[in-house]
Amino acid sequence: MARLCTQYRIPLVVRGAGTGYTGGAVPTLGGVVLSLERMNRILEIDEVNLLAVVEPNVINGDLQRAVERVGLFYPPDPASLDMSSIGGNVAECAGGPRAFKYGTTKRYVLALEAVLPTGEIVRTGSKAVKNVVGYDLTQLLVGSEGTLAIITEVTLRLIPKPPVRITLSAAFRDARHAVDAVSELIKRRVVPAAIELVDGESLRAVEAHLGRAVVPAGASAVVIVECDGVQAAANEESRLVEAACRDARALEIRRAESEAEREDVWSVRRQLSLALRATGLLKINHDVVVPRGRVPALLDTVGDLARQYELRVASFGHAGDGNIHVNLMVDKSDAEELRRARQAERQLFERVVALEGSISGEHGIGFAKAPYLSVELSGDVIALMKRVKAAFDPAGILNPGKIFPPA
Repeated sequence: MARLCTQYRIPLVVRGAGTGYTGGAVPTLGGVVLSLERMNRILEIDEVNLLAVVEPNVINGDLQRAVERVGLFYPPDPASLDMSSIGGNVAECAGGPRAFKYGTTKRYVLALEAVLPTGEIVRTGSKAVKNVVGYDLTQLLVGSEGTLAIITEVTLRLIPKPPVRITLSAAFRDARHAVDAVSELIKRRVVPAAIELVDGESLRAVEAHLGRAVVPAGASAVVIVECDGVQAAANEESRLVEAACRDARALEIRRAESEAEREDVWSVRRQLSLALRATGLLKINHDVVVPRGRVPALLDTVGDLARQYELRVASFGHAGDGNIHVNLMVDKSDAEELRRARQAERQLFERVVALEGSISGEHGIGFAKAPYLSVELSGDVIALMKRVKAAFDPAGILNPGKIFPPA
């Protein structure tokens, strides 16, 4: 199919689970959509070499549960883990709450099998942990958003499952105190498995969606922290986390005492996107990222833009690695409000880059952010990327209209 599409110059768009936020799997220029839905097998879990071989439409959560049954661990955990596929995670270089300690998807991809737009089947990387033969084509394909090749098999690195997890939730009067808690625990040299921040606008949406209170009265921000490892280390980390939260004037600190309580804590975070959509407002979601020490400046920027453009803005995300999801909540029937939101959007990107951050930490560019690529990248870098694209896809048929703005 790829060879025929190249021969006849027909656009070819690969679709996995379709959970992406930037329109990566949308056939904006028509053509053929290739569904990988049935390529959903876990082919191998190698307990000796600590790796798994999977087809691209294996669901992330299914893989996590399968490897944990044999005492292993696959850390990347996007909020959509029970819907998003490994192939899509690789194509977007997905992150998630555990990226602070464990890193994003690219750290775990050892090898790939892929079909080029010209029809050749290639294998990149190997099952060996070390491999420096030639260019690192594996990592070039990770995060390429389906524009360079069709990924048909993924070899992933696994690690031993941490024996203990301790989950804490701390409520604060406002987001600034919550960010202060994150700064305090980093000063104590604590590296938890996850540090998640949820602001007041997001909490109100979750409470309306669930029909119950999730924070004590007077709280307008929550930090969720998970410590893992051996018992003694996890206990010490959690003690330091509690101390940091107390020093930042937490209104309440809750420790999950069972797996059910842990799931309840995390449900607040995992329900956020659904809750915001349930408001009936258009949710313009941006996964901007800044160096973690500049999260306070990012939150100040978001507050300034909300006031300047008279917008509702819900912010939440991975405070540990500086990746905050900024959601502009807009009445889609109000053309003037939508215009203000688009102005705020560009200013948000410009200020994030000025803070030495990036306009996308894990969702990619797709077509939604393509008009803003030049806010972050120079013309020379964009031209180089286009030459790489042409080397893989000389006819330009694979997922056209994505990443690069229209000519």
